[in-house]
Amino acid sequence: MTDEYWMGLALHQAELAARDGEVPVGAVLLAGNGSLLAVGRNRPIRAKDPSAHAEIQVLRTAAQRLGNYRLPGAKLYVTLEPCLMCAGAMFHARIAQLIYGASDPKTGVAGGVRDVFGWRELNHQTEVKAGVLAQPCGDLLRDFFAARRKKVNPSEVGPVR
Repeated sequence: MTDEYWMGLALHQAELAARDGEVPVGAVLLAGNGSLLAVGRNRPIRAKDPSAHAEIQVLRTAAQRLGNYRLPGAKLYVTLEPCLMCAGAMFHARIAQLIYGASDPKTGVAGGVRDVFGWRELNHQTEVKAGVLAQPCGDLLRDFFAARRKKVNPSEVGPVR
């Protein structure tokens, strides 16, 4: 199956996150042999856990399923460029390849704010492929935040202290 197929599955997870009121990010993790290990989506609000990002969800699920936090050869698909926390978890899990959809110029560390995946000093190197289904991944995020901004009436917020 293609990168677009797996990113489509991650995009579906992102849509489910949006329906739950979470920032719409979804992820899919494949084993080195191409078999599906885990799917996940953002859950920080519902889980009351700031680390409950989509990438962390799939890494945890796969590690528990396999009985090992090291996932060599695995490919991680995520709809949004990862943050530093998620990148660190990927390095520790020994993820072989990261494939992401939309870029994140505010917190992304695969080329957005920084490119930690390009740091050759690290003890593990992860190959990165950017921009797979970038348009629909980005559109989902833009639409989600536009809808949230419409729900907040600035005249009802009151002064900032």
